[in-house]
Amino acid sequence: MTLIRVEARRAGLRGLAALLNSTDVLLIAFWVVLSLVSIVFHSRIELWPVLILANAAASALVIWLAHLAWNRSESEVLRWTHEWIAFPLVVFTYKQLYFMISPLHGGRDYDQLLIAADRALFGLNPTELLARFSNPVVTEILQISYSLFYAIFIALGIELCSRKDLAAFRHFRFSIVYGFLVSYLGYFFLPALGPRFTIHEFSRIDQELPGLILTPALRWFINIAESITPAMSDAVAMASSQRDVFPSGHTMITLMAIVLAYRYRCRIRRHVAVLGCLLIIATVYLRYHYVIDLVGGAVLAILCLLTSVRLENALTLEAEAPEAAVSRR
Repeated sequence: MTLIRVEARRAGLRGLAALLNSTDVLLIAFWVVLSLVSIVFHSRIELWPVLILANAAASALVIWLAHLAWNRSESEVLRWTHEWIAFPLVVFTYKQLYFMISPLHGGRDYDQLLIAADRALFGLNPTELLARFSNPVVTEILQISYSLFYAIFIALGIELCSRKDLAAFRHFRFSIVYGFLVSYLGYFFLPALGPRFTIHEFSRIDQELPGLILTPALRWFINIAESITPAMSDAVAMASSQRDVFPSGHTMITLMAIVLAYRYRCRIRRHVAVLGCLLIIATVYLRYHYVIDLVGGAVLAILCLLTSVRLENALTLEAEAPEAAVSRR
């Protein structure tokens, strides 16, 4: 009887591990890496204990949801929560970079390298060139498009789920999360602020690029998400902003979403393509990115699409029913 209980417990652990889908494993592995970086560089990262605890809590949440999904008596709501939880956890991961990247580099930014790359390509600053053709209507359209970034892959995920194509949804989810995490690694190696701070006066963007109705509110929301409040001076806003310019995650994830939308023949693929193109243009027009950021994002999007299936398979654990493992004994 003792042997049976031990085997049942082991089988249960194997079953639980198997329910950690490839996206779960990828996220937990990334949090482990971030935690190790926090420990190694704890003298520079002031909130390193908080970050480690936050990563541990996020990992525990994922494991708990996997356990509930494994237990077939639990509700469908909890199972679908497990399927979708990766997307908000990507945002959680992004926000903790704020407390790590700049301290790791001693506050140094590398915008001048990116500016030099743009000038080498175009002979001038692309954002200054686009400013000559700015128009409130264009600004409004592009600001709305830029703000719908997260809506693109959420809408595609909903369509795949509505088709009951769980395998396609899971690969789509893994690919998008994989792309996000790769872009975050780029921020660690080349932190930068973007042209709205370095080439233009940040406080004058509402005067230089006015929109119509929604632009001010959308711009305010994006600034808040990047830890910038309206009362901040340009200098304080620069110090407070996230270092998330190279590569352009917006370009990277949008291109990946467009390719996957066509691969899975989603009904909204043409809408996604049009919105995605506007969004990519908006990254430079609205002064969030240098053009070289888009080039980096496009290259990494291709690499992620080429490697996502192999990596997903490597991180997928074989599921086995616990009762089957016990019965063989």
